[in-house]
Amino acid sequence: MASLIYLSFLVLIFTATTFALVSGDTISLDFHHRFSYKVRQWAESQGIPATWHPSEAPEGSVEYYKELVRHDRALLTQHRQLITSTDVYNFAMGNETLSLPSLAYLYYAAVSVGTPNQTFLVAMDTGSDLFWLPCNCVECAPLKSPLYGDLEFSTYSTNASSTSKTISCGSSQCSLLAKQDCTGTSTDCPYTINYLGANTSSSGFLVEDVLYLEKGDTGVDTVEIPVVFGCGEVQSGSLLEGSAPNGLMGLAIDNLSVPTVLANKGMISDSFSLCFGDDDSGRLNFGDIGSSDQSETPLVVDNNNSPYYIINLEGMAIGNTTFDTSFAAMVDSGASFTILEDQIYKEFTTAFAEQVTETQFSDPNLPFEYCYQLSAGQTEIIRPVVYFTTKGGSQFPALHPIVPILSKTTQEQIGYCIGVLQSTNINIIGQNFLRDLRVVFNREKMVLGWEQFDCYSGKSSSTPPTDNTHFAPSPAGHTPATHTPATQVPSTQTPVAQAPAPPQSEANQPHRLKSWAPELSPSTMSNTALCLFLLFFVNFFYSD
Repeated sequence: MASLIYLSFLVLIFTATTFALVSGDTISLDFHHRFSYKVRQWAESQGIPATWHPSEAPEGSVEYYKELVRHDRALLTQHRQLITSTDVYNFAMGNETLSLPSLAYLYYAAVSVGTPNQTFLVAMDTGSDLFWLPCNCVECAPLKSPLYGDLEFSTYSTNASSTSKTISCGSSQCSLLAKQDCTGTSTDCPYTINYLGANTSSSGFLVEDVLYLEKGDTGVDTVEIPVVFGCGEVQSGSLLEGSAPNGLMGLAIDNLSVPTVLANKGMISDSFSLCFGDDDSGRLNFGDIGSSDQSETPLVVDNNNSPYYIINLEGMAIGNTTFDTSFAAMVDSGASFTILEDQIYKEFTTAFAEQVTETQFSDPNLPFEYCYQLSAGQTEIIRPVVYFTTKGGSQFPALHPIVPILSKTTQEQIGYCIGVLQSTNINIIGQNFLRDLRVVFNREKMVLGWEQFDCYSGKSSSTPPTDNTHFAPSPAGHTPATHTPATQVPSTQTPVAQAPAPPQSEANQPHRLKSWAPELSPSTMSNTALCLFLLFFVNFFYSD
């Protein structure tokens, strides 16, 4: 069975695409799964070796999957340590977004800075706030490396840019740093930012220079916006090993993050959205506050100034089983899979398992505890509908709670797993539970918003989504399965009425399986061909 087990799931990493601006005072970025056929075909057309080949690691293979889990485990370690209206603008380099498969971060963008302008490939990190570039280097990551392919990175020089200004210790910008290291003899404003990898940090001093943006829906007017960022003279730990060799742009909640800076200048609303589509791609919109119809819940503001986006959950429903379990969870698109701490994980998986009819199997190569084999000729799976009740009463749907398993020889689905991982002390709503939603991180109102959404039509959708198994609606006359809460669930919580189960007709939904053949539109490929550059190289995630 192990040789036939192939797991189909997506890690969404920004890859080079042409920019696409949308109305409503936003900056829009398209992104694609780094192992997608679209990205692979584009890379080969440009003569760039792709790191993924279907014959070596087919989409959904164990090898393919292990890279996702390795990244999630690195994120989990980091999170555990830390938790105790205006015009439309676009990056002047065309919002180039690239995939760096060997790096520790998931999202990357090409940005243009300075006079004359230079282009930098920066990691985009929702867990930190500061924007920094390798600069006046004392100890930085190498500019060339086999990890980078044929690309040679740039470094920023304060002397080479005529618009560069050093931030002094007495300036208002320096006072925005969470931790200041100014001394009586300091003139430049020093910074040190510690990341949660082993002995990983960046340090230097703050500078101000221009970030090039394109204004308007046509993107024809280039404007220069002064931003404050770190001149990173010294990097350490994984930053020297290629985790962010050309700089990092923090997107977390803080005064010096680029979205906050742009919002403070009146360019965009201090908000952004992520929309994960069902076709290995998605969209990021800076300045997007969502719609008046979206569901919302408050973001947690804690005394430790955590940069993460955390929400409070007050219950969950798995089919006909409901729990009044209350817990906090990070919403982290950088995590491939949803992670639940022990007790919540047991409640979730036990209730889910009791409402499926397929035969359970285990495989040592799969970290999922609950996996099920389809019978010969089976064309439908009946699985429970899943949603969480958030603080305030809004329901957050997990539209894709299962991970399909494919046959190596036929690429047909032969099974599935419950797509959650177990943790001892942390909860993360990962990318698999965010798919087919537009999720809005509104930092002005300090709320998280969401609605079912078509990422490319720009319209909300009430149509049930198709998940990785591409399920179809129930056939006529089907009677959903019923379920009585299990007494063996090891929990002190009990099912409650205030988190009502979906109507009987919706609690367990059947779905029809579909072919997994990729579809590439000519327009998508022609747009992708406008990219400046694309990096692919051997994976370099933290070891288990």
